[in-house]
Amino acid sequence: MSLVSAAEMTAKALAGKYAVGQFNINNLEWTKSVLLTAQETKSPVILGVSEGAGKYMTGYKTVSAMVKAMIDELGITVPVALHLDHGSYEGAYKCIEAGFSSIMFDGSHYPIDENVAKTKELVAKAHELGISIEAEVGAIGGEEDGVIGGGEVADPAECKRVADLGVDILAAGIGNIHGVYPANWQGLRFDVLAKIKETVGDKPLVLHGGTGIPDDQIKKAISLGVAKINVNTECQLVFAEATRKYIEAGKDQQGKGFDPRKLLAPGAAAISAKVKEKILLFGSNDKA
Repeated sequence: MSLVSAAEMTAKALAGKYAVGQFNINNLEWTKSVLLTAQETKSPVILGVSEGAGKYMTGYKTVSAMVKAMIDELGITVPVALHLDHGSYEGAYKCIEAGFSSIMFDGSHYPIDENVAKTKELVAKAHELGISIEAEVGAIGGEEDGVIGGGEVADPAECKRVADLGVDILAAGIGNIHGVYPANWQGLRFDVLAKIKETVGDKPLVLHGGTGIPDDQIKKAISLGVAKINVNTECQLVFAEATRKYIEAGKDQQGKGFDPRKLLAPGAAAISAKVKEKILLFGSNDKA
């Protein structure tokens, strides 16, 4: 099965009142764990690649080739989208060229008129090639590869301007942040989410910063039109914890426990378990 755009899977999710998970990938283990778990749970899945992760993996062409080959070698039959996460204008074009099936252009830090102009241009280019595109209005709090957002709440009128450009999915700030949520976090702004939904109609919405949002808030967000939820930090945390336990237990000192395939296996298994937990929470299992 080849890569698909995220447009159809998120449209189906919106209609079916569930959400498709975007799980960010950082290396071979991450990718393999996410793909096998999606296949096991019969769930469509979106593989997110930040610009930093793309650079770490030596470039978008490397990532694209690895993912496509892995889908083939592992016999993955569920729909898989390879998606640029929080992409710059230049990064979006590089991912289109590299064979990604979906891109996100994050123009939220530009004045709204510039965000609209750049998004409009990228929508035309992406759709010409059958690639889905996500845009953002209102910054998501925290830091993602050097882009810092304070968690600004999106203006529904600005959301409509961007949605009307023909983007396939829309990320709108509703008090969500990247990374670990602080103890004094006030929760998601469902009043704003409801207004945005009312304004943009049948446009799948995206919830960034999925790590640490309570399950009941996740479910409520899905009921209000969120059809794509991004998870990254949580997978990183469980990977680090499982790897730390393995080393602190001295298992890397036993036999050939230092072999990277053995050393990274507990972390990869932890990612699989976390991805499965999220897929079941989002309700995308058995939807492929």
